[in-house]
Amino acid sequence: MTGEYRVSVQFIKENMIFSAGHDDPRSALMFTMLSAFSQFERALIKERQREGIALAKAKGTVYKGRKPALNAERIAQFREQAAAGANRTKLAKEFGISRETLYQYIRQGARL
Repeated sequence: MTGEYRVSVQFIKENMIFSAGHDDPRSALMFTMLSAFSQFERALIKERQREGIALAKAKGTVYKGRKPALNAERIAQFREQAAAGANRTKLAKEFGISRETLYQYIRQGARL
């Protein structure tokens, strides 16, 4: 992959098109501003998330994150098949989990 993307932003009402990768200073300015706004919005989202978690903990609600994808019985079946050398991509599909979740379960099993 060369890292070159053909990205453009079109404002239909104003009939303006800004394309990345060109030597147009207006396009460079527009993409810089859009990038800054997206970074700012992401920071606000993370801040609100941290505040919500802190409030839940202060109320006594234990914040544990997402529920486990598999129950204990399914985890045991999964680990048995993984230890037997089954294809991990196929295992992830069979158990309905992502490969990252699969590797997390494997790492947890190694620590037990």
